[in-house]
Amino acid sequence: MTFFDLARKNAWRKPLRTVLLMVSIAVAFLIYGLTASFLNGTQGAASASDDLLGVTSAGGRTQPLPMAAMSRIAADPGVAAVGYVTRLRGFVGVEKNVVAISAADPDLLMAVNGNGLGLTPALVGAIGQARDRVLVGRALAEAQGWTVGQRATVTAFDTPREDGGRDWRFKIAGIFEGESAATDTYFMIARYDYVNAARARGKDTVDAFVVLPRMGVSPGELAAGIDTLFANSATPTRTQSEKQFLEAFLRQYADVGLIVNLVVGAAFVTLLMIVVNTMVFAVRERTFEIGVLKTLGFSRLGIMGLILGETLFVFAVGGGIGLALAKLATILAGPALGLVFSAPVLAKALVIIAALGLATGALPAFNAMRTPIIKAFRTR
Repeated sequence: MTFFDLARKNAWRKPLRTVLLMVSIAVAFLIYGLTASFLNGTQGAASASDDLLGVTSAGGRTQPLPMAAMSRIAADPGVAAVGYVTRLRGFVGVEKNVVAISAADPDLLMAVNGNGLGLTPALVGAIGQARDRVLVGRALAEAQGWTVGQRATVTAFDTPREDGGRDWRFKIAGIFEGESAATDTYFMIARYDYVNAARARGKDTVDAFVVLPRMGVSPGELAAGIDTLFANSATPTRTQSEKQFLEAFLRQYADVGLIVNLVVGAAFVTLLMIVVNTMVFAVRERTFEIGVLKTLGFSRLGIMGLILGETLFVFAVGGGIGLALAKLATILAGPALGLVFSAPVLAKALVIIAALGLATGALPAFNAMRTPIIKAFRTR
């Protein structure tokens, strides 16, 4: 019998207790897997860029910037490319079915962030065929059941047309995939000239400029330089990286990262207390057997390793089940929630499994290692 077999058989001495422990561990790691996938996915800021800059009004995201400011930004020697975006929010069919639209110049968007969005010359050419053409992200297309060539009508919440209506009609010219699974593709890209000409107010303004720094230029220094350029103008700006912008946007509602860490931390602390308590009693029940093992020649470190191996086995099985359920949940949830169970999430989870397995087994293993043989035999 190998050392692993002995640890495994010890873990299954009382199957019900072991199963309950594994269920508790699986639930804790299911919570961790889902929350980490949320932060790692398109609804969090982990996948956002630190280099790509967004220039918005210092007065807030609802205050537009004049299109004329673009030439001043582009004149900065640290700027490699600059584009612009006007955002529309609306719904398709029912108000709960919310859709976001980014109206931009496709060529400029390609130059600034084409790789990140997964844009290709073919897609840019397709949207350029007519002013009402749009590109739809893969996640949004799958959620809505849209295909290339189909027409879609989006009813805007706060962007009326000149004719008084709020229905914006588009024809889908292509579907962009995004650079990776963590890239947000739950939105549409429309042509700015179409939206700008048809909207009732806010003409020749944008919600944000998107800036790509030149190689070797510090994004932080460039951001400070842009804000200094407009500091004394009628439209002062606030320039942030894409990641900073998303983090600030999420904090308007709550500090998502802090909430997630508190929830996961509470789950793991509770789990630690449960497993430590259970293992202490489990090892105490086997005090006589530990004395026999020592009599047969097992070293103190061997006894400690046996108990640590038992707790690691329980955590490995329970944690593996929880992570597998989390992965399955991210698949079944679909693209709308933006959950991404990536390799870094899995790697961090495996480290936590090992750390908790060793931490919960340390106290009972230390007690077993220090138990004298005579004292162990007196328990029988």
